[in-house]
Amino acid sequence: MSNFRTAESVSPKHPDKICDQISDAILDAHFAQDPNARAGIDIAGGHGVVFVTGEVTSKATGIDVKGIVKRIAGSVVVIEHIATQSSEIAQGVDIGGAGDQGIMVGYACSETPEMLPLETVLSRRLCQYIYKTWPFDGKTQVTLEGDKIASIVVSFQNAKHDELLKSVEAWLKTEKLAKYDKVDFHINPAGDWQIGGFEADAGLTGRKLIVDNYGPRIPIGGGAFSGKDPSKVDRSAAYIARKIAVDYLKKRKATEVFVRLAYAIGYDQPLEASVIVDGVQENVVGYDLSPNGIIKTLNLKRPIYEETAQWGHFGHKNFSWE
Repeated sequence: MSNFRTAESVSPKHPDKICDQISDAILDAHFAQDPNARAGIDIAGGHGVVFVTGEVTSKATGIDVKGIVKRIAGSVVVIEHIATQSSEIAQGVDIGGAGDQGIMVGYACSETPEMLPLETVLSRRLCQYIYKTWPFDGKTQVTLEGDKIASIVVSFQNAKHDELLKSVEAWLKTEKLAKYDKVDFHINPAGDWQIGGFEADAGLTGRKLIVDNYGPRIPIGGGAFSGKDPSKVDRSAAYIARKIAVDYLKKRKATEVFVRLAYAIGYDQPLEASVIVDGVQENVVGYDLSPNGIIKTLNLKRPIYEETAQWGHFGHKNFSWE
């Protein structure tokens, strides 16, 4: 039986990723002035207009929302409508409780130096490689059959087919993999294209959940990350779940580790804290898994988030949860 597995990556100029970056850049601007800011910022953009909405409770002043949007999205019309956090939500968070219910999944494996699935790492590396030459809207997709690349899909704005194919072939030579002489290439399969980003399509914050996480082979809890301060456990608990998975992988010299954390809004302890090490489940021990404990452990009340919105939230050494 063939063992196929596929993952995709998107460039920072993809419409959804533009929205993610705007959400997190606004969050960073608040954290630069107020480490206790709370935010849930959502962006909808496309075709020359960007709508900024959500909730922010912050002591920061003079936040140039329109300037942030234009820095990331270019010349667009900005419609801003941000409210303060609900007092009924705040009453549970003020006492250290989780900002929402949710299930967070952490993952790590020994397959790659990044401790991520190989297909996820390869699709991201390929996208980053091409983006250096064509810093525009684009997508990559890599399908493996066993340890070999079976097919590659690449669609990039402003890149001609033949030049893009040469770039993909050059990238293949940089990767130390099994033979790739029978790769099925799909390069700009719908034809070369010049209209991309917000000119061609609309975007939303949080719409690239699988790209942000571990690829489609690994389950996720379902919550988006960008635009949310770390009192919201669908972000902070996902980060600590990744750290726990990495720690257990190294400590146990394991092949694969899953972590599951579940929370109730307003309650400060997880309802589930499980780790599955090479198929054997046990309880997570040795971590403060309250929202405040996670924030302190990972030092999350600082302006670090715009970078997380560009190339996925895991597998980068400069993030504290790695």
